[in-house]
Amino acid sequence: MSSDATEERVLAAVGERRELVNEAIDEEVPMAEPKRLYEATRYLLEAGGKRLRPAVALLAAEALADVQPLSTEYREFPALDDGTVDVMRAAVGLEVIQSFTLIHDDIMDDDDLRRGVPAVHTAYDTETAILAGDTLYSKAFELMTDTGAAPDRGLEATRLLATTCTRICEGQALDVSFEHREDILPDEYLEMIEYKTAVLYGAAAATPAVLMGADDDIVDALYRYGIDAGRAFQIQDDVLDLTVPSEELGKQRGSDLVEEKETLITLHARQHGVDIAELVGSTSVDQVTEADIDAAVAELERVGSIDYAREMAEDLVEQSKERLSVLPDNEARSLLEDIADYLITRGY
Repeated sequence: MSSDATEERVLAAVGERRELVNEAIDEEVPMAEPKRLYEATRYLLEAGGKRLRPAVALLAAEALADVQPLSTEYREFPALDDGTVDVMRAAVGLEVIQSFTLIHDDIMDDDDLRRGVPAVHTAYDTETAILAGDTLYSKAFELMTDTGAAPDRGLEATRLLATTCTRICEGQALDVSFEHREDILPDEYLEMIEYKTAVLYGAAAATPAVLMGADDDIVDALYRYGIDAGRAFQIQDDVLDLTVPSEELGKQRGSDLVEEKETLITLHARQHGVDIAELVGSTSVDQVTEADIDAAVAELERVGSIDYAREMAEDLVEQSKERLSVLPDNEARSLLEDIADYLITRGY
C-alpha cells in the first residue's frame, strides 16, 4: 500500500474514533467550578489534536477481542473471559495525560503556541496552567480506576499509568540535562525519547489488554509495539524538522538545530566530526535564513546523519509491526500496523 493510501486509511480510522473520543471527553471532563480552572483544563482538549493515542487504545481492544472495527460499544466492551470494560474511559484517561504533559512542557519551554492557539499559560496565566495540568493528571487516575474491569486488572492498569507518568517526567529531566552535555550517546537519546514520548503510546496499546485480561506476553508485546512506534515517531519528527518546508511545518525549518536541541541526527553528525555549534552560526531562529538551513542540511546529508535517523525510524516501525503477531489477524490489527507506518510517513 502506498504511503498516501496508508495515510488516508489511518486518518479515516482515527477520525471516526476521534469524534467518539471528543464526545466522551465532554462527558468525562465536564465544566465545573471553579470555572476559570476548568476552562483552562478543557482548553487544549477543545483545541483539537488527532487523538492518536486513544485511537490506538480502541483499536488494540478491537484487535484483541477480534471484532469488526466500530462494531462494538466501547463503553461496554467485552473482556476476554466475562464481564465488560469501559475502554473508552481508559482511552480518554490516556488523552487527558497527553494534554497534561503538553501544558507543563509549554511552561518549561516557554512556548507561546500549541495546536495553533495560545498555550494555556499564555491564554490564562502560569499559575492557572499548572493547576489545570495537575487537574488533568488527577482526572486521568480517576478515570482509570473506574472502567468496570476486575479489581486486579484495574489496579494493574492504574499502576501502568502511574509508571508511564513517572517515565515521562524522567524523560523530560533527561532532555533538560542533555542541554548541558556534549557527550551524549545514541542509546541515551533513545532512552530519553522512549521515556518522554514513546511510553504513552506503549500505555495506549497495552492498557486495554490489561483491562480485558490478556496474558502477560500479549500485554508486553502491545506495550513494545507502542514503544517502538513512538520512538520512530520522535526520530522521524527530528528528520521532518530539517526536511519539510517551513510553511508546511508551521514553524522555522531547522528550529531544533538552531536552538541546539540534541537529536539522533546531531549525535551521529558529531560522532562523524561535524561541529554542530557552527552549522548555522546562530541560536536565534529569527536570524537564520533558509540558505543557512540548506547548507546545514547538506552537511548532515554528506556525513549520512539524516539517512541514519531515517533508517532507524523505519527499522523501529518494522519491529513494532512484528510485535503485533500476538494478535488475531484482523482489520483492527491491520490498522495498528498502518498507524505505525503513518507515524513516519505523515505529512504536515
